[in-house]
Amino acid sequence: MDNEKTMDIAAIQSALKDLSLDGWLFYDHHHRDPIAYRVLGLDHMLTTRRWYYLIPASGQPAKLVHRIERFNLDGLTGERHEYSAWREQREKLAAMLGGMKRLAMEYSALNDIPYVGLVDAGTIELVRSFGIEIASSADLVQLFEARWTPEQLAGHLEAGKVVHAAIRAGFRAIADAIRVGRTTDEYSIQQIILNAMHAEGVESDDPPDVAVNANSSDQHYSASASKSKPIRQGDWVLFDVWGKKTTPGSVYFDITWTGYVGDQVPERHTAIFNIVKQARDAAIDLVQTSVRQGRPLAGWQVDDAARGVIAKAGYDDYFVHRTGHSIGEDIHGNGANMDNFETHDTRPVIPRTCFSIEPGIYFPDFGVRSEVNVYVEERDARVTGEIQQAVVPILTI
Repeated sequence: MDNEKTMDIAAIQSALKDLSLDGWLFYDHHHRDPIAYRVLGLDHMLTTRRWYYLIPASGQPAKLVHRIERFNLDGLTGERHEYSAWREQREKLAAMLGGMKRLAMEYSALNDIPYVGLVDAGTIELVRSFGIEIASSADLVQLFEARWTPEQLAGHLEAGKVVHAAIRAGFRAIADAIRVGRTTDEYSIQQIILNAMHAEGVESDDPPDVAVNANSSDQHYSASASKSKPIRQGDWVLFDVWGKKTTPGSVYFDITWTGYVGDQVPERHTAIFNIVKQARDAAIDLVQTSVRQGRPLAGWQVDDAARGVIAKAGYDDYFVHRTGHSIGEDIHGNGANMDNFETHDTRPVIPRTCFSIEPGIYFPDFGVRSEVNVYVEERDARVTGEIQQAVVPILTI
């Protein structure tokens, strides 16, 4: 499966004109801006000196590189300019940007969207000293880095089937251990899930979260061989599992399910799960309705839809993270997040992007989260995997 994305200069220039921008200026030093490498299609290279790459709204791109690393951008079209001394760098950068009034860079005003705010303040100051206004490249990044190819979507769906099967294997392993009186724990079940994924060609940057009782209220809890709680009858269990195919360019699938080690789920746990489920479904419905009606939608509005349900139930103080994050080749991608809590994400929800919807309520003794992935198409949006409708009574498996 070929997932390679190639840079389309004409498409970028068209988008720049639509956004009333004179160009998009890429800059890096010591690999501080991974977005630039993704958008430009650059391989990892030795970058000990500063480089700049300008895509103007009209005309040919240009690049400025240090003479020691003058071949670094040779794979990109455009005239090459070289510098050695810092004064020469500033002079040639000013000349390369001559006539530009408004440029996009990986910048976010007031750091509202820190995932895009990757260019250091000093470089922003340098470009502004030439009389140029800096705009955020956040919308451009969505268009040219966060959108998926058809092959990436197919790989996501394949990975999803494996992840769901691995979660079922984890629940079965708990049930089997309890029935025969065998001791099991978070780490043991984590490894069962991880091995099930690996056996089907699905990898992850970190092992899945298997969290029991109070640990399920720690949103980034991770069991290990030296830090693992036993799982016993009457316990609450949360699985947060993510993975992608090992094929280069593959994108992640990321879901969270919950279960109770018993035949019947307690009323309190069911009640809280149902509130979280309603919040999840409200967010899904808003996305689907907006896309089907062609109505613009921003990430912050999706967060508000889910958060409103939980606030109405009186648990807003227990929902302590954003509703969802962009998904891509990294588990946290570079598209719009469903967020009006940690950040105010004004980026639009656009076709060919995917994100999680995962509201939660977290008490000291247990936490509930229900996570799905939503892929946006041209005129519709869909959940790409199974949707949990009730807490899993694990001992009935």
